[in-house]
Amino acid sequence: MATWVSALAAILTTAAFVPQALHIIRHRETKAISLVMYVAFASGVAFWLLFGVLIHNWPIIVSNAITLVLTLAIVAMKLRYG
Repeated sequence: MATWVSALAAILTTAAFVPQALHIIRHRETKAISLVMYVAFASGVAFWLLFGVLIHNWPIIVSNAITLVLTLAIVAMKLRYG
């Protein structure tokens, strides 16, 4: 049951970043987002990914890997588009 709960939480939190990433990709506008927040968030996600690897929990691993990619893409676009 814990794996299914973590899988549902992982899907929801990962999906939450998709609209922001798509908006930035489409409009190339990042003025309204905080670089510091996204860098801090990416760091936290990287640690959650490491935690998932250490405990062998696939929902944590997969969701945080995807979230990390999305977050780093947002950081890269923030650096590129200002």
